[in-house]
Amino acid sequence: MKYPIGIQSFRKIREEGYVYVDKTRQIYDLMGHGNYFFLSRPRRFGKSLLLSTLYELYTGQETLFRDLWIHAHWDWQAAPRPVIWLKFAQIDYKTKGLEAALLAEVHRVAKELGVSLSEDTLKSSFSELLYEVGRSQKVVLLIDEYDKPIIDYLDDTPQAEANRDVLKNFYSVLKDADPYIEFLFLTGVSAFSKVSIFSDLNNLSNITLSPQGYTLLGITQEELDTVFETPMQAHDRDKVREWYNGYSWGGEERLYNPFSILRFLQSGQYQNYWFETGTPTFLVKEMRDKQFYEVSGIEAAVSDLSNFDYRHLNPVSVLFQTGYLTIRHYEPEDYLYTLDYPNKEVRFSLEQVLLATYLGHPSESPLPRIVHLRRALQQKDLPSAIDILNAAFAEIPYEHWQKENEHFYHALIHLIFRLLGVYVRSEVHTARGRCDALVETADYLYAFEFKLDRPVAEALRQIREKGYLSAYADSPKEKIGVGVSFSTEQKGIVDWGVEVD
Repeated sequence: MKYPIGIQSFRKIREEGYVYVDKTRQIYDLMGHGNYFFLSRPRRFGKSLLLSTLYELYTGQETLFRDLWIHAHWDWQAAPRPVIWLKFAQIDYKTKGLEAALLAEVHRVAKELGVSLSEDTLKSSFSELLYEVGRSQKVVLLIDEYDKPIIDYLDDTPQAEANRDVLKNFYSVLKDADPYIEFLFLTGVSAFSKVSIFSDLNNLSNITLSPQGYTLLGITQEELDTVFETPMQAHDRDKVREWYNGYSWGGEERLYNPFSILRFLQSGQYQNYWFETGTPTFLVKEMRDKQFYEVSGIEAAVSDLSNFDYRHLNPVSVLFQTGYLTIRHYEPEDYLYTLDYPNKEVRFSLEQVLLATYLGHPSESPLPRIVHLRRALQQKDLPSAIDILNAAFAEIPYEHWQKENEHFYHALIHLIFRLLGVYVRSEVHTARGRCDALVETADYLYAFEFKLDRPVAEALRQIREKGYLSAYADSPKEKIGVGVSFSTEQKGIVDWGVEVD
């Protein structure tokens, strides 16, 4: 079986015998719900392949669709439509500037379609292109990664704003070009508000959180079990699902990121595939600066998920639209979405990078010491566990110790413990309070309380008086309260104590 890893050409997949998950029925059904569509999905989710499929469909490439659902339902006798396909990933706006690069692309497309343009400004040239191509037969307009010139400059607000203005002016042409457009499909990672970019395009349907878009991209469990039945026989189905399934835009369906699951099927190894293709440096820095480290179970309104304001970044919006959070549940009565990491691959990867950022990018990966910490706790070797924590904190830059408050240290502890791979939650709620971290191994239950420049006795007293371990009274495991005192002056753990329940 040939896996189309990273291949964005529908023609290449079909002509060269790569496996294809047939999405053509969903594409056909979508066309019955309108003509102007926008779909936001994370990177590596198949957006470009979708537009490539639409391109081949509208240009009448019947042979490519044989044996697919749509072949028996598409009108192949109809004349091929002219297609304008703009791919922002291939436009050299970083070198030429967005307006000049986009103008050059419009003229290139015009030449490809046999049209000569007389206008020399971006807006006028695009308008002329749509008119000249669409006046005899309506045009199909495909725009891939419409937001890339903004997303690439999230750490440079003035440039992002300048590119936004160029795009808004460019897309404003579409309102008056409606008589010449048969079908329009835009894709991107982010869903900027209509006011910021598409203020005049009232008939644009955003299917990002609509049933028509739920499974249009990605691979469902059923598709994995049928299309990839043979290679999946060699793997633990539940473990594969835990690692790579879980994306959802409706709260019920669960999807695999095609890139990750195909890489896994090719290699057979449980690794991070999607995350390694683009470390979100800017996003991780934003999370650290806003002390945003616990994302599981966040509740959000639809406005948090559908709008993206690069001037005032909301970490929830960014994490959701870029694929680091997904919808776990939707409550129609409250109009609220509950968000979480989609799967183990994303959680494990993001928390590693986030921990390294909190630690000031330590000279080595945090993972080895996390493994050592886990072993120490499994063996009830608390002196070694404390030494491991101290070694990690020793790498924190000096200025962090001067500027950050207790929340900073709790974030570090939370991330360290989350990466242990055992049952760990930060600030676990109990009947009478909450502790900073609860760790459950095969034989022990630990309740950790951390204090910054405060005595260990206070931490232990809090564990005891708040009854952090009382909720687990029926457990046969040994229950251990651990108080830890950090010193900002000495930049490390200066004291710790234990009480066995």
